[in-house]
Amino acid sequence: MDETDGSTDAIYRFLDCELDLSRRELRRGDRRETLQPKVFDLIAYLVTHRERALGKDELQQALWPGIIVTDGSLTQAVRKARRALGDDANAPQIIRTVHGRGYRFVAALREATAHRLGLPGGGDATATSRTTVSESAAPTGPLRRPRVAVLPFVNLSSDADQEYFSDAITQDIIDSLSKHHWLDVFTRNATFGYKGTDIDPVMLGKALDADYVVSGGVRRVGSRIRVTAELAAAATSRQLWADRYDRELEDVFAVQDEITRMITARLEPAIGHAERQRAVHADRRDLDAWDCYHRGVWHFFRFTAQDNAEARRLLQRSRELDPGFGEAHAWWAYATVLGMVYWDTTPAQALLDEALAATRRALSIDDQNAVFYALEARVQIARGEYENAWSENTLAIRLNPTLAAAYCGLGDTLAYLGRVEEAIENFELAIDLSPNDPQRWAFLSYGALALIFKGDYATAVQWADRASVIPNCQYWTRAHKAVALALLGEPEAASDALRKLLAEKPDFSRTFARQKLFYLKDPRQLALYLAGLEKAGVPE
Repeated sequence: MDETDGSTDAIYRFLDCELDLSRRELRRGDRRETLQPKVFDLIAYLVTHRERALGKDELQQALWPGIIVTDGSLTQAVRKARRALGDDANAPQIIRTVHGRGYRFVAALREATAHRLGLPGGGDATATSRTTVSESAAPTGPLRRPRVAVLPFVNLSSDADQEYFSDAITQDIIDSLSKHHWLDVFTRNATFGYKGTDIDPVMLGKALDADYVVSGGVRRVGSRIRVTAELAAAATSRQLWADRYDRELEDVFAVQDEITRMITARLEPAIGHAERQRAVHADRRDLDAWDCYHRGVWHFFRFTAQDNAEARRLLQRSRELDPGFGEAHAWWAYATVLGMVYWDTTPAQALLDEALAATRRALSIDDQNAVFYALEARVQIARGEYENAWSENTLAIRLNPTLAAAYCGLGDTLAYLGRVEEAIENFELAIDLSPNDPQRWAFLSYGALALIFKGDYATAVQWADRASVIPNCQYWTRAHKAVALALLGEPEAASDALRKLLAEKPDFSRTFARQKLFYLKDPRQLALYLAGLEKAGVPE
């Protein structure tokens, strides 16, 4: 760890300890502890990366960059760190051993400066400014990222030689899920010890301290293969999601990649739904940053004006409780932008600037998080910065090819750039990847708008109809249908669509639409849409 890094000026207080990074001092009560440099570095790295468990390889690289050391060196450093902190390995309050993962700092901070240290040789600290969290606003505990264990998929074929395929599917799902940075996914080494055993999810949850368990099987008959997968809550064994995939096994690697991508794309929203439900039913008297975040996202996905306002309030509270929690910053920005597009938030450059700054704050915390890039792109679309949004969505997909929302965002961007054929392809990819996504109506609705720009009004009507039957679909979908029908030359059907639109949104007008479509920078696209509204009978 670079001792000369000027960003190491934070002070962290927990239990009876005070860790001063600038002075490189650890104080317990009134006593200053004498630490070896590597032991201090270990404690500093754990506390500044406290939102997740840290594997042995990462810690060894952080403490001994470029040097091969034995596991014993790290184990000895952890033992000395615990002794200096007054921690007990059997009942840890500060450094917890996470079975199969490594170590994690778990003590609640009383006060902390909000930044993280860069890896050795990795450059600067990742926060853009030094922010102090007061005692009243300090996190109530470490972020409770869901811990997911993927059990080895079972080879259900009579051919033992197919074992490699079930193992490969398992490893690929572990790798793909780990690209969703809000999840803590156990490594292969932690779960493959259970290969061939019939272990109950509750028992596995207790053994690994896991929240969710993924399991499945692979059966091959001739050239056909069937892969089944399911997700269960570790605490109750309750099945949360299950599906099966039948394919012709012409290209084994292509099939393996496709099935892995589909399973991962469906697992992540299912876990997100479960976490939001848990947070919504948590005790309101003691909400921490994690609970505020998930409650905020729960309200976000209800897609009403009142819920959007509550989502922004809760996400802002999460930002205040833990300024180092990137998800809170990024989703607050997205909720703010949607408030401008759909509801009562007045579009304003200053607010768009604040939203962009929030997504960049999130990326300064984790610059490998695909969701953060996708949400930054959402803000950039609202700002009319389409080329930047294209770059960020493309990077999001490169980092996480299973992120359906990034394909939707890329589709939006391409549509506004006039590349409508490519846009439709990306909307279709988003729908195929995540058919139960809470934003699926938006994938279809934004696709309908792109089809209007293309001039394919009949297909635009079909997409709008598909979106309109999905719960929480928004009024813009009905507006798109009215426009498409009017431009298609079906006045009666357009009038009926307008009647339904005004029943849902009585104040909808061409003036309102002009204000809310502020993100359309191509005057021809805006003129076409407004002409369709006028032809449908929408009042000025």
